[in-house]
Amino acid sequence: MSDTIRIAAALLVRPDGQTLLVRKRGGHPLMQPGGKIDPGETPHGALLRELQEEIGFDPEHGISEALGEFTAEALNESGRLVHAHVFLVRTQRTDFRPSAEIDEVRWISPFEPGPVAMASLTADHILPFYRALSGGS
Repeated sequence: MSDTIRIAAALLVRPDGQTLLVRKRGGHPLMQPGGKIDPGETPHGALLRELQEEIGFDPEHGISEALGEFTAEALNESGRLVHAHVFLVRTQRTDFRPSAEIDEVRWISPFEPGPVAMASLTADHILPFYRALSGGS
């Protein structure tokens, strides 16, 4: 069994620059919506499937582009790493609702997220990369 979990995740951004984070069932820290890539599935295909399952996102709700790949310690599986294919998804829609294993959806500023508990992949990799890409600090 591999020590690395392959996932696809979205940096979902609305017109005012806020990004959507989710809290999975069980009170875990906030993270990007997305999930594991199934065998034979492309990262983008997995992303679209996971977004539909978790928050009711359909492809026509936004435009996605590959943002990068990031690796961090897995949140729920001790001793394992998560390797994420991350896509920037720009959307006009702002009324996403949690479903499947998601308990909460929350819009935050990627530049000033405030005092929220976030997964390492989000806090230490994805948001800093996006801030640098966007010219923020």
